[in-house]
Amino acid sequence: MKKLLIGVVLAAVLAGAAYLYLKKDNGAPGYRTAKVERGNIVDIITATGNINAVTTVSVGSQISGTIRKLFVDYNSRVRKNEVIAQIDPQLLEAAVTQAQGSLENAKASLEKAKVTVTDTERTYRRNRELLPNGFVAQSDVDTAQTAYDQAVAAQKSAEAGVTQAIGALKVAKTNLAYATIRSPVEGTVISRNVDVGQTVAASFQTPTLFSIAQDLTKMQIDTNVDESDIGRAVKGQTVIFTVDAWPGKTFKGVVSQVRNAPIITQNVVTYDVVVLVDNRELMLKPGMTANVTIEVKKFENVLKIPNAAIRYRPADKSKEPGGGTQGKKKEPLGQRVYIIGKDGKPQAVSIKTGVSDGVYTELTEGPLKEGDPLVTGDAPKGGSTRSGGSPPGMGFGGR
Repeated sequence: MKKLLIGVVLAAVLAGAAYLYLKKDNGAPGYRTAKVERGNIVDIITATGNINAVTTVSVGSQISGTIRKLFVDYNSRVRKNEVIAQIDPQLLEAAVTQAQGSLENAKASLEKAKVTVTDTERTYRRNRELLPNGFVAQSDVDTAQTAYDQAVAAQKSAEAGVTQAIGALKVAKTNLAYATIRSPVEGTVISRNVDVGQTVAASFQTPTLFSIAQDLTKMQIDTNVDESDIGRAVKGQTVIFTVDAWPGKTFKGVVSQVRNAPIITQNVVTYDVVVLVDNRELMLKPGMTANVTIEVKKFENVLKIPNAAIRYRPADKSKEPGGGTQGKKKEPLGQRVYIIGKDGKPQAVSIKTGVSDGVYTELTEGPLKEGDPLVTGDAPKGGSTRSGGSPPGMGFGGR
């Protein structure tokens, strides 16, 4: 019975204390706060881009025909000059046979022309020798010379015909060789655009049959950097990026090139900043979207304030600088944060800031010192003042 009585008394005391505490806390508004910290801030450029192989070769066909065989598929490793596909060669083989026959015919015509030249030359020489003795007329000599000249011209034409036939045969043999598609580089097949039995038409433009990435252990990111930030991007800067396929994991790279060609999309101007990435673990794949952070400059051991404190403005506009009633001196507007005054209300403090990493901003001028609490927001009604450190979020500023 005694223990029960003690328990009832303790419960009543605790209930009364809780009531008084809540009543007191509800009497005044509360504020969320965060402290001024000292640490590192990195000036950054944020952008997005796509991951690609450093060298990707599109393998096409210079002839038209039907795909007869495929020797590789997606993700196949290929060596240079390895056969990867074949186009049906029957028509091409027939063209080679036809060109070979045309060459033989041209050679025969050349032999015939040579015989004619020999015969006409013999006749012309004989008539020319008989002319001084009056055995033949001058007209006979002239006719023989004309026949000889025509035979010489016919021989040259036949020689040109042989040369032409040799060229046609080379073309036919080259087209036949093109029926066998070979890999121009060593690498990995990342796309295959044809199937067996499909007709390839190369009449107007070369169709792409395969895309081969030369080396997937070295990748690059083509990022779109806004024109307002491109002036701070230079070759050699460190890059940190993430991809959706590996949440929570960060990858590193380095800026290898800042291209001058503008990319204009709906009147928005961006520039391609190329980032080289080591992909020895083959975790990154072509086409992935990368969220890129380029580290421009690192500022160490500086005073920094959370960006939430810079964005905060009190709900009571009369507490704003310059928001007093008519006749009172107005304070100048400018960059400011708020601390809790002696009356428990937010009090404005003028400051000047430097670089920001998106979560923290460098404090360059102002009366604040490390550890001072800054108002970052209004607490919910009925809540209590919560004083904390860093606001939620992940940045490059570290203590």
